[in-house]
Formats: sequence, structure tokens, C-alpha cells
Amino acid sequence: MQSKETFHGCVVNTEMVDRNSNPLLELSDVHCCYGGTSAVYQLGFRVWEGQIVCLLGPSGCGKTTTLRAIAGFEPLCNGEIHLRGEPLSVPGFTLAPEHRRMGMVFQDYALFPHLTIHQNITFGLRGLSRKDRQRRADELLELVNLPGYGDRYPHELSGGQQQRVSLARAVAPKPQLVLLDEPFSNLDVDLRERLSRQFHDIFRDQGITAILVTHDQHEAFAMADEIGLMRDGRIVQWDSPFNLYHEPADRFAAEFIGQGSMISGTLVDDERIRTELGILRGSRSFPWSAGTEVDVLLRPDDVKMGTAPSGIYGRVVKKAFKGAETLYTLQTPSGLELLALAPSHADYAVGDDVGLTLDTEHLVAFPKTDDSAPTESQLPVRAINVG
Repeated sequence: MQSKETFHGCVVNTEMVDRNSNPLLELSDVHCCYGGTSAVYQLGFRVWEGQIVCLLGPSGCGKTTTLRAIAGFEPLCNGEIHLRGEPLSVPGFTLAPEHRRMGMVFQDYALFPHLTIHQNITFGLRGLSRKDRQRRADELLELVNLPGYGDRYPHELSGGQQQRVSLARAVAPKPQLVLLDEPFSNLDVDLRERLSRQFHDIFRDQGITAILVTHDQHEAFAMADEIGLMRDGRIVQWDSPFNLYHEPADRFAAEFIGQGSMISGTLVDDERIRTELGILRGSRSFPWSAGTEVDVLLRPDDVKMGTAPSGIYGRVVKKAFKGAETLYTLQTPSGLELLALAPSHADYAVGDDVGLTLDTEHLVAFPKTDDSAPTESQLPVRAINVG
């Protein structure tokens, strides 16, 4: 059974961690300031040993600043950061990065061009004999699927290979935590997806605890157990990838994660919403009074194309082939546009009229408001899961 607790004003999804153990890393009420302006404020979360978590959000939301504060590159103007219960950062004190026992994987690889791959990997190792350093480097090259590359130089490797060497160097000293700052952003889409899966498998197999920073939700979904979605220096939701997609905490989360359409509706009772597509009902109850005007989020996988027992039809106005699936943009007679995913072998043409049915098991709605800032009244049916 899923359990929740409140932490720094958010409800934390606790089903994925052992609450009998202490967190490896804890941030409490963290503020980072630049010239009197807070880039990060009132930020708090916990990471348990063996977890892979992600800070996700648009450019300028504070995710990289948060990672740099964890690494020791940014001081705090308020709050605390603890590792295994020991203070790393408090106002007026910042433990130097080299004493934090953390590995860092950078966006630009940051390999030393004049050193061989072996020398790059073993650069941070101290107290080991030359033979032991060589053995450790060979072990890690096997781990990242680059055996025999030790005598090469960075310029002789592809971008993906350099990034794997960067990972090997980060984990060589057996750090307590690995931090990844947009590690795949310089790579093409296919390689990015492949490497994110490889990194996930390596971390899992080795029991490595990691924090990933990215603006790419596909990377976040591929790698992370839990994701902290950030906006304007704060975490608005921390949850599993599944819950972020199906149960967004506010309008920003609903629009940033995945794709979808907002349609107008009116609450009939605590379980049903009336829309131009009919009465919609999901697996949850709604906390607002009957008659409340709402916006309903429909994901592409909520809209099924084919027969129309309900008599609802849409015209195909756009289509985007995605291999196994095709993403269609459909327009109803009233002008409402919906997104729908269908198996690619269905192959509807632009201009075709197709029947629609809705699967609203994960029905999400927000009361209509003129205020773009999220408030408690804008939250969806279940509480925020922030982890």
C-alpha cells in the first residue's frame, strides 16, 4: 500500500524507499542567492541510498544551481544540506567539493585531452598502487562497455564513448553519490536514449545513488525512480514518472509533462464531469462542489480511435508518424482539438473522419481560474506526490 508523508509543504510518495533507514542526502529549506535574488528557495527533498532521482524542469528553473549546491560549488544563503547526517552546507560554511565524496558527470565530458583514457579514469584515485589503479580502470572500462580503450585519447572517441568514460571517472573513487548535469544534451536523440538506459542499468547493477539534472522528460523517465519537477526555483511535484504523467499536481506539471488537451467541463457530482464529449468519470472523487467549472486534461492515450458507440467523431487534421505509433491531431465538429495515439498500422489519412471513445481511468481536472500561479484549489483530485 502506498504511504505518504508531508515534507516541506509537499506530500511525499514513500512507497519506493525504506523508511526504516536514514536518508543518504537531505536538503532542508535551501535558498541559493545571486546578488540578493533567490535562484532556489524553500527547497527540500531526501535521497535514499541506491535511488536514482532527477531534477527536471525548463531552463532557468534552478535545477543546475541546486546540483551545484549539493556538489559544493554554490554556497547557501539559508537552509542546510546533510550527507549521512553530517552537514555539508549551511549559511557561512560550505565543505569543499573535494571532501564530499561525490562524483560529477558534466555536460561537456570535461576529460583531460592530454591524458589517456586510463589516466583520465584514475586521475582522482589516491592511495592506490599503480597496479591497483590500472585494475580499477580496466574494471570500469568493462563496466561501460569500452574494454581495450585505455591507451586511447579523448579525441579518438565518439561523444557517446567520451560520456561513458566521464561516468567511469566519476565512479572510480567509489563516491557516495554521483551527480549528473545534463549529461546527454550534446548527443543526438537516439544515442541520448540509448545512453540513458545504459547509465540506468549500470547504476542499478552497481547500487549507485545518483541525481540527474535535465530538461528532457524522456531522459528523466528512462533513468529516475523519482522526479522532482521544478519551476521558478521551487519543486512543484516530486513523484514517480507514472504519477507525474497521470496525476500532475498543477497546470504547469500537466503542460510540461507529456502532451495533452484541456477541455472545458462542469462538475456534476464528486465523481463525474460533463463535457461536450459526454459525461466523464475516472477512478477518483473530486473535492469541489457540483457546478464547479473545470478544465479536464486528456492525454493522447486517453483518446481511442475507431468505432464510436457514443456517436463522437473527429476529423484528422495532422498526423506524426512515430514508428510503432502515430500521433494524430483530431478536430471535433465544434472545433475542439484532441491528440490521439494509434498503432501505426491503422494509418488514417488527413481529412478522414474517425470515431472516438475516451478512456478516462486517470481523469485529471483543475478548477477554472484566471490566476496562472498554482494554488491549492488548482490541485488535481489526489494530493501532490513529491519525493
